[in-house]
Amino acid sequence: MAPTYLDRIVDWHRARAATDHRDPGALQAELADLPPCRGFAAALRARAETGRLAVVAEVKRRSPSKGPLAPDLDPADLARRYEAGGASCLSVLTDHEFFGGSPEDLAAARGAVGLPVLRKDFTLGPLDVLDARRMGADAVLLIAAVLGPLQLGPLVALAEQLGMDALVEVHDERELAWALDAGAALVGVNQRDLVSFAVDPERARRLAAAMPAGLVTVAESGIGGPADAGPLAAAGYHAVLVGESLVRAPDPQAAVAALASVPRPVPATQEPAGAP
Repeated sequence: MAPTYLDRIVDWHRARAATDHRDPGALQAELADLPPCRGFAAALRARAETGRLAVVAEVKRRSPSKGPLAPDLDPADLARRYEAGGASCLSVLTDHEFFGGSPEDLAAARGAVGLPVLRKDFTLGPLDVLDARRMGADAVLLIAAVLGPLQLGPLVALAEQLGMDALVEVHDERELAWALDAGAALVGVNQRDLVSFAVDPERARRLAAAMPAGLVTVAESGIGGPADAGPLAAAGYHAVLVGESLVRAPDPQAAVAALASVPRPVPATQEPAGAP
């Protein structure tokens, strides 16, 4: 089988990681005096509990499959537009080789707003988690298909030890089981197939039925607007993570606002905030 997009990306990152000989303990000691993280999962849950879908709006310059999306974007300006539109959190690509991102994009976006920020990158080990904290991320992405069941648990625990949330991304029931075994409290379902990169709109809805109560859940990929987000909210997702359609939108603030207006069911035992 020919290498997939994911294979090529992960192989590149693994080759680079093999040359990184920094001491994780020494790096972690350097992080002791950093200010507290902004609560990423808490922000998503709080928004969802008002009866509206939470939006994780992404700062994304390019895609391996689609090419340039918004290569000249201003991360600080875009972050402010997202916040004004009602985004609950941000996601920022820091991979430069394949997505055109950088740690500087994350720092600029986070510095411009008060929202929690996810470092969107290919986390392979403790050094990547520590680097995410050092660059200012409030949450780190852990892709189950890349890490496997044995690596997930220690990296979830490390993120929590550092005060960050870990968004564990899954694609099927087996990976969801790995995430739950690892103690994940924040789970994302990527609707994009890792081999073909095609979007399966039924994937997230199918997995929603297997999510235990108490998780904060995020649907990812292939979400263009309220028509795509509505069924995901109805299935119980707290949030959607949206990138391509937002960075390409003529008015990103309005595009976020449309997504953030999507209603989400609130359990009968819980009234929306502000209800009489």
